[in-house]
Amino acid sequence: MNKSTLKSKPESRIQVIDRAAMLLDAMSRYSKPVKLKALSADTNLAPSTAYRILHSLIDNRFVERDPSGEYQLNGRLLRLSNRQYTDIDLRKVAMPYMEKLRDKLGETINLTTREGDVIIYLEKAIPNRMMHVQQIIGSRAPLHVTGVGKLMLGMGGIEGIKGYEQRTNLPAYTRKTFSTLDALTEECMKCVEQGYALDNEEAEMDVGCIGVLLYDRTGGIVAGLSISAPIERRKDEWIQDLVAAGNELSAELGYTGS
Repeated sequence: MNKSTLKSKPESRIQVIDRAAMLLDAMSRYSKPVKLKALSADTNLAPSTAYRILHSLIDNRFVERDPSGEYQLNGRLLRLSNRQYTDIDLRKVAMPYMEKLRDKLGETINLTTREGDVIIYLEKAIPNRMMHVQQIIGSRAPLHVTGVGKLMLGMGGIEGIKGYEQRTNLPAYTRKTFSTLDALTEECMKCVEQGYALDNEEAEMDVGCIGVLLYDRTGGIVAGLSISAPIERRKDEWIQDLVAAGNELSAELGYTGS
């Protein structure tokens, strides 16, 4: 192997990183998903080169491609970028609010976040009673069968819901799962409008949930807070308690919006 070959390898790797950074920077300047042609022009990259790099970024969940073929930054990248500006431990900050809700309502309280097309259970506060809903930390659930997940889908708009439906085909987990695009879209947009979501036995029969979203100082969605209970014990008056806790926790995370 000659010296020129030895030199070309690290330069090639750096060039790819530089080009990926250029594409990410270009996407950050758009408020909506953007076409490959525009990104290619903005970065002076050949469309074929931009396409290959973008799809590598999609594989690593830094970029998303919607059904129309346009590109935007993935929520994973946005969450990572927020960590540059804060050392907040979300679980640590959330736990006092979760424990307060658990003690008042006597049911399981969950902290969740989105990862692609699922939510992940990050933390829980469980009640001191024999019969309660048990969520496993680290477990996952499809967005369309959870209250928090439906809110996250709704916040992505109608096109985002359509893309989710095309990727997942909306598998039914119970007879109450929203398994058609029209029904799910109507439900998700209603949830966004009212500021909370219910899971009425959509993931598991006999289990009901109430969910709200949590926001950071940039107004971005960072997590969800939810109550899980046997459906016969769930009460509508808990909605007010959960919304209030979500607002207080979001304010502690720096959110100042309405």
